[in-house]
Order: sequence, then C-alpha cells, then structure tokens
Amino acid sequence: MRAFLALSLSDDQRGALSDLQDHLRCGRIVDEDDLHLTLVFFAQAGRDALEELDLTLGLRRPGPAQVAFRGLSVFGSANPRSVHAAVVPDPRLMHLQAGLASAARRCGIALPHRRFVPHVTLARFAHRMPPEDHARLGRFLSAHGDARLPADVAADLHLYRSTLHPDGPRYDLLESYPLA
Repeated sequence: MRAFLALSLSDDQRGALSDLQDHLRCGRIVDEDDLHLTLVFFAQAGRDALEELDLTLGLRRPGPAQVAFRGLSVFGSANPRSVHAAVVPDPRLMHLQAGLASAARRCGIALPHRRFVPHVTLARFAHRMPPEDHARLGRFLSAHGDARLPADVAADLHLYRSTLHPDGPRYDLLESYPLA
C-alpha cells in the first residue's frame, strides 16, 4: 500500500496557502483540506510493516516541530511537475524526519533514495505542460515567489494511505500520533 507520514498544518497556514493557490491559474490544485508536510513516503508498505510502525510511533514523543515557510518553488525546472511552498529546514524538523525514516526502515519498509526537501505541494502539473501554462506559472512565481506565510508549531503526526486516481491522489487518515 502507498502511505506516508505527515504533519498537518494549522488553519492559518492552510488558509494562507489556499489564498496563494487562488492566484495560480494552472495545474491540478491540491485541495485545502489535503495540504500537509510529508516527512516520509512509502511507495509500497505491507500491512504487517505498517502495524509494526504504528506500534513504534505510538511509543514515541519526539517533541513538536516548527513549520515555517520560505517562499515558493517548483520541482522540475524545464518541465515542472509541481509547485510548492518551501519549508525552512528547522533542525528539529530535520531530526524528526530522519528519526521517522529510520523507524520505518527498521520496520521493514523500503524508502526511496532521495534527499528530503521539506515542502507543501500547492499544485501538480501534467507531464507536458503547455506553453501558456508555463507562462502562467512564471507570472505566479514572479508575483508570489517570495511570499511570507505564517510559521507555526506542528503538534501531531499522521499516517495516511494514498490512493492514486486519474484526477489526483486521495488521502485516508489511518492513525494520528501526538508529538509531545
């Protein structure tokens, strides 16, 4: 099963990100209720491994993590795949992410080999973005790329299942864990 561990955002943060999305005139916009900060993604996790991870996370209280934003960016330069709000890599946040990735590996979950870049996805783009959407995205980033967004402390960690659909992923909350 596809799954991930994520921090939820405060109402103020989701509202500010949603306000930014209102200015984006291209791509598949992520619903405000689905905005989150993914810490660890599991492309394929077995039920037994997820149950073991659930037990492990139920015993941990690593402390809250600061979520602060530092502007907007894209993944994929010539052919953007998504636009996101960049999250400041606070040491507590990075330590939390590394600990969760390590716990997942100890539970037998294989993780993708890529560097963790903290972000909140605002919109996803088709494989081949039309030139007019490139222009719209460029104007959006020029006008809002240095946006100042509220910082807040995340106090809960969530385990979600992710199911792919033609119009985008669907997230189902499986479990929540207090960080403090």
